Amino acid sequence: MITVPIGTKSPYPVLIGEGILDSAGRLLADVHAPCRAAVVTDSNVAPLYAPRLEASLRQSGFTPCRFTFPAGEASKQLSTFSDAVRFLAGNGVTRADLVITLGGGVAGDLGGFAAACWQRGISFAQVPTSLLCAVDASVGGKTAVDLPEGKNLVGAFHQPCAVICDPGTFQTLDSLRMADGAAESVKHGLIADAGLFSDMKSGAWRQDLSRTVERNVLVKRAFVVGDEHDRGQRQLLNFGHTIGHAVEALSDYQLSHGQAVAIGMAAETRAARRMGFGSVHEDEVIEALDAAGLPHVCPFSSAEVEAVALGDKKRAGDTITVGALRAVGEGFLEKLDLASFRRFVALGVDA
Repeated sequence: MITVPIGTKSPYPVLIGEGILDSAGRLLADVHAPCRAAVVTDSNVAPLYAPRLEASLRQSGFTPCRFTFPAGEASKQLSTFSDAVRFLAGNGVTRADLVITLGGGVAGDLGGFAAACWQRGISFAQVPTSLLCAVDASVGGKTAVDLPEGKNLVGAFHQPCAVICDPGTFQTLDSLRMADGAAESVKHGLIADAGLFSDMKSGAWRQDLSRTVERNVLVKRAFVVGDEHDRGQRQLLNFGHTIGHAVEALSDYQLSHGQAVAIGMAAETRAARRMGFGSVHEDEVIEALDAAGLPHVCPFSSAEVEAVALGDKKRAGDTITVGALRAVGEGFLEKLDLASFRRFVALGVDA
């Protein structure tokens, strides 16, 4: 088992290893006293992995209960959040208890936000079952739900007490869901780890998924520790997401998160190069995206993307900060006024 300690204000371990789902109860008992444990999961993941998790919890003295919501990004909304916190109320979950999110990024974001708000904040643990959640969403404490006006606009920073990642759960993912995780891995390689980016292009990352998860978590750790609330360098983790989130919303979430971020990375790399502050050619990014089975052409006009992107939470007054690349593995932040940002979107999207 691989252990990556995350040294945030409330530190926690990320535990990675084949088969550790069946030891989740014992591992959680090392960081939280046995208690009532509310498992938040979706309708796809629940039949696959919830019984194993709950059996492990019972063996270690936890008393599990389960909240299951319909799978998909459409459930990541205030009405489902309301259902979740009412479930916690109805099951007598107290401040001494625990929420455990089991599944992908939607389960983690939704369940984590419920934990952050319930009785002004209770402990929660992440048990990611998708590559995307394992390499990105499960680490860093970002929790949220979507609004019709945009993605992740209502949320809170709430660090987990532990992340337990069993890459064996990835075996039930289809190629699209694996590609979603690959998109965030390409991003991590581009902004901070040239070796990881090279492995994403060659496909070598598939040979040892535990090691791939670890390398991504190490990149995330470097940005999250010391900038838990996303005010400084952590914003570089949003590379590809400013345009990507707009594309995702414009598609009515028919494009997956990874597909949208892939389109965003290609567009933002192209825009930064054309505006003279980025040094990497988009063709290099596209090569890695092609290798992972990800798209790179934006199906929407720059005017459509701009209208949605201007409402993104990364906007601060009359400026928006975007990520750019000095070289593969070396990202930096660039602050743009709104006129420059409009040009940025146009130069990136209108290829």
